[in-house]
Amino acid sequence: MTSLEKYLRELRSSGRKALVPYFVAGVTPDWITYIEAAAHAGADAIEIGIPFSDPMMDGVVIQEAALRALDAGTNLDSISADLSALTASVPLIAMTYYNIFHHYGVERAAGKLQSSGITGAIVPDLPLEEGAEWFAACATHDVASILLVAPSTPNDRVARITSATQGFCYASARMAVTGRSSDGGEGGRVVERIRQTSDIPAYIGIGITSPSQAHDASMAGDGVIVGSVLVQAVLDGASASEIELMVRQFRLAID
Repeated sequence: MTSLEKYLRELRSSGRKALVPYFVAGVTPDWITYIEAAAHAGADAIEIGIPFSDPMMDGVVIQEAALRALDAGTNLDSISADLSALTASVPLIAMTYYNIFHHYGVERAAGKLQSSGITGAIVPDLPLEEGAEWFAACATHDVASILLVAPSTPNDRVARITSATQGFCYASARMAVTGRSSDGGEGGRVVERIRQTSDIPAYIGIGITSPSQAHDASMAGDGVIVGSVLVQAVLDGASASEIELMVRQFRLAID
């Protein structure tokens, strides 16, 4: 069992619902201050988006943030250097696309994540059937390979995904890219299907943009992932203290 999964299982056993904010690395020169702020506000883990030019899961907000970060020269090495100054002890999870790791070299990339303090990775465009090399590299470096289940995922495939995922299983609340939504989607139903095949923690994400939506999602799942609303605030010039207040509001709603 990976160290991330051990931590998240212990968190669930304590009765706490996990809050996982998402930020894009390199979107501002001081982007790690947002990581620090989220940790201070009660985040249980933090997703770090490694910017990629052609994302398939991200909506316009995260796409804009990624383009800003890429224009600033952000890459895996610069992210690692920035994270060396991080003082928060919250677990970090990378989210990006496979071309980044394939180009860098999968073994080297997994090692870079580990040396940067990152203990999990979400790679949504890497199919389960083609992930053996990446999964093996992650296992060598104690990086949890986190897989997704969508509302449309067939039952037999849900079982295969939940048997392979580590850390937690990402329950996608809707068949859509990331972004704002007016309802809670199908996260609860996806979590139920995950739990029919595995007891791994199940976290709901995609479209969770208000504290009330986060509260409802936390009632169905073991944790909640909040991304686009925070990334939009960063794009709009929010300070680290303002981000801390936003994350705290989500924390209070979940609690």
